[in-house]
Amino acid sequence: MSTSHTIKQIPATWVTRDNFLPFGQAIFPMADDKPFDREDAQLCLDRGTPRFYIMRLSKCGCRFHTITRHSQCTQCLGSLQGKDWYIAVAPPSDKDYPEIEKMAAFRVPGNCFIKLGLGTWHAGPLLEHEEVNFYNLELSDTNLRDRFTYDFYNQDNLAFEIVSPPEVAVHT
Repeated sequence: MSTSHTIKQIPATWVTRDNFLPFGQAIFPMADDKPFDREDAQLCLDRGTPRFYIMRLSKCGCRFHTITRHSQCTQCLGSLQGKDWYIAVAPPSDKDYPEIEKMAAFRVPGNCFIKLGLGTWHAGPLLEHEEVNFYNLELSDTNLRDRFTYDFYNQDNLAFEIVSPPEVAVHT
């Protein structure tokens, strides 16, 4: 017997430095000689061995039913091929579940990377391209000992779908 799930749509907005602040940082290109400041990624990688690698992801669409958080490190994600992608996020909290009413979805242009703050819930990268290589900066054991996943299907009979914003990107 199959069980149907409610699918809740979340409208995506183009990521900007300001609108992503509750979840981490959006980092856009800057001059090489610019001094370090708050616009640079503020990393927390001191609780283990940092791992910087390229992960290959295949087309998965913009639906999801699980969301994950890492509380021991920040995580940086970015597309290597200049392709845009999506991510759904919820702010960190002391609860064992994300606050649905505070969830947001973003479309990330290919010239930007994001740094997720400690404990930020995230679903993605989600993509509509056939395949995209992403760089990922986290700890070497993040997915073994610092991965807490909440399953909306099992807990709330719910799934989400990110709805795309207009094509014009805002690069700030």
